[in-house]
Amino acid sequence: MTTANIDATLTALRALLGDRLSTGPSVLDQHSHDEAHTAPARPDAVAFPDTAEEVSQILKICSDHKCPVIPYGIGSSLEGHIVPVHGGITVDTSRMNKVLDIHESDLDAVVEPGVTRTQLNDALRATGLMFTVDPGADATLGGMAATRASGTNTVRYGTMADNVLALEVVLPDGQIIQTGSRARKSSTGYDLTRLFVGSEGTLGIITRLTVKLYGQPEHIAAATCAFPDIASAVDTVILAIQTGLPLARIELLDEVQMQGMNVYNPDLGLPEVPHLFLEFHGTEAGVAEQVASFEEIVHDNGGSDFQWATKTEDRNRLWQARHTAYYAGKALRKGCEGVVTDCCVPISALAECIAKTKDLIAESGLIAPLVGHVGDGNFHLLILIDPNDPQEAERAARLAEGVNDLALRFGGTVSGEHGVGLGKRKYLPREHGAAYGLMTTLKRAIDPDNIMNPGKLVTLN
Repeated sequence: MTTANIDATLTALRALLGDRLSTGPSVLDQHSHDEAHTAPARPDAVAFPDTAEEVSQILKICSDHKCPVIPYGIGSSLEGHIVPVHGGITVDTSRMNKVLDIHESDLDAVVEPGVTRTQLNDALRATGLMFTVDPGADATLGGMAATRASGTNTVRYGTMADNVLALEVVLPDGQIIQTGSRARKSSTGYDLTRLFVGSEGTLGIITRLTVKLYGQPEHIAAATCAFPDIASAVDTVILAIQTGLPLARIELLDEVQMQGMNVYNPDLGLPEVPHLFLEFHGTEAGVAEQVASFEEIVHDNGGSDFQWATKTEDRNRLWQARHTAYYAGKALRKGCEGVVTDCCVPISALAECIAKTKDLIAESGLIAPLVGHVGDGNFHLLILIDPNDPQEAERAARLAEGVNDLALRFGGTVSGEHGVGLGKRKYLPREHGAAYGLMTTLKRAIDPDNIMNPGKLVTLN
């Protein structure tokens, strides 16, 4: 992009937004990176719109000048999704943060993209309803939809793809469209809502979402249990799912991650062996029945050291410890940086895939704690490296590539949760084959000038 083009773009945007267009160094630095281990790159400016109409005007201006546009939620993504590798204008939707409607009878809510999951659940507290997608970070719902986020509750309640009913989206030329409706199903036309959920800001900017809600369960029980090895823990999960137990959460933490958990959470005091963290939802009698069935499966697979938590404060303490797993892992090596990767495989292949991943970790000579949403076949590595040692960075990159290769060989995907961003784009042709060409065709049709988050997901020549 030429200097003349960016100058003309900034002049027009200042006329529209005034001081809500920032070129301040600290603001540009904040929007130059996410949580990924990728090189930062500053945008030329950051726009802070208040309405969908302003987003539309911003995109019309940027389209006229062929200026790159990077949508931004809160910056918690993990694959360099929001790094403006070609400069341009970052559109920060944090001011668009209203919960617009809560339809209690229909179990849905309409929100702006800057609403966070915690904010929505706070607004729902008096209704007896809850929003269930929980990626760990207090991410914005717009960003969660754009990256097709999921989390610990996915095994019971699904991902963002399962929980977004409708969207308002501003296209690259500034046109505002509506996809989907508040109806729970439809047989009309292409499913455009699912096209934009997971598009990572490469097709447009989400400015409104209609999301599903669920009733808060009458009774909740959480627990941890220990296993002699990862295979036993995974076999327990597979059998529990096959027998129809309605697990609400089921998380695997390996022995290395458990070491970090105890360092970071000194009061946790759990054995440093593979663990499952789990949760059941339902009536009190139903949960008791589920727990009894699960305990029997655990014992048959060599599990032990059950610690149950039914009080709210005890459950919150347990899941807060799980949500801080990233920092707990980093506690194993002072001054380190973390290279994060994830993959997802058919659940029947999970134990073998993790075993081979463990072999790759040992070959690398690096510390890499492992956690997983094992009910979905999804697991994550946090590869710890010395930020001043290029050789360690290279070894970490080879380890991540090895894990991605394993996932594809086992019939899985190179990301079940984190998305593509900058980090995993090179794997898409191999994973999707000819369908990747169709993604390119769709990108070119919707964004012919390639202004929407260029360099991500799909590359246009």
